[in-house]
Amino acid sequence: MANVKDVTRESWILKTFPEWGSYLNEEIEEAVVEKGKFKMWWLGNTGIWVKSEGNTNVMVDLWVSTGKNSHYNADGTIRKIDPDHQMARMSGARTMQPNLRAIPCVIDPFKIKKLDALLASHTHSDHIDINVAAAILQNVEKPIPFIGPKAATDLWKSWGVPEDRCVTVRPGDIVEVGDIKIHAVESVDRTILITPPPKGSIKGLPCDDMDERAVSYIIETPAGTVYHSGDSHFGNMYAKHGNEYKINVAFGSFGENPRGITDKMTSSDILRMAEDLNCDVVIPYHHDLWTNFQADTKEILVLWYMRRNRLQYKFKPFIWEVGGHFTWPDDKDRIEYHHYRGFDDVFTEDINLPFRSFL
Repeated sequence: MANVKDVTRESWILKTFPEWGSYLNEEIEEAVVEKGKFKMWWLGNTGIWVKSEGNTNVMVDLWVSTGKNSHYNADGTIRKIDPDHQMARMSGARTMQPNLRAIPCVIDPFKIKKLDALLASHTHSDHIDINVAAAILQNVEKPIPFIGPKAATDLWKSWGVPEDRCVTVRPGDIVEVGDIKIHAVESVDRTILITPPPKGSIKGLPCDDMDERAVSYIIETPAGTVYHSGDSHFGNMYAKHGNEYKINVAFGSFGENPRGITDKMTSSDILRMAEDLNCDVVIPYHHDLWTNFQADTKEILVLWYMRRNRLQYKFKPFIWEVGGHFTWPDDKDRIEYHHYRGFDDVFTEDINLPFRSFL
């Protein structure tokens, strides 16, 4: 029998976190993908799991850490934003950014057993995670590749990921994993270019090569393709990619930018991105994660309904939920996701009530 004397902060954390336990791990591992299809799961933020008909599993940008968790520094002083932080650099702000994690961890990285590649789009701390790297090295038996731009593979190596496991890519590179081809393409993540290093003043300095700091990915399965834009802003490069590749499902970083900050795409940008990519389905992500960037996805739907006939849109938006799944092409015409509601077997057994009229 439970006793309050046995409960500690540590026991509470271990019993509660991650909030979904191994539920989603089990669903992904047990899922069977039919020929001519691929499946995806949203792991939160820009974290995506793709599973092909050949049972190849690729995971992108999984992040299972936390954002702000106190108003104060260890010495009791009020926290301020680091003046070298990209948001401080672009705005001159010094008040602490109130970016608290708004979503649960829906997957347990230490219970991931079957994976064929880990991808990172760039090195912002909510897209690449030492906990995920450690979990994969400890629990995935196969020596899978860690794929990313130079900045990401350098960071992994600094954490102790073996150098021979790190695969550095630039736009134009292709990495084949099982029956999936991973194409690296140009990122439009301008914010990464003002992210340290270097520290201190960057006024008048040339920018680093974007291709070494960030990439986007086109994940080509036998059944279709996924465009993972990382944390990209809107850019004309989407039209180039739309010309060069047949894209079925595209992901774009959506959010409500705070005053004086430009870091996420707007609802209009998401629709422009989809049009430029010539994709079939566009899915917003990233709006779920940070409390200070949360946005209403209904804006995207409203604008799409307003414009689709006049502009002859060929794509549909899909509004997902964290932890949810998507099967191509079965779900290509769905507009909004709802988690499985259960109770399919109601009244298959006798009811057990004091009296039947209770119902």
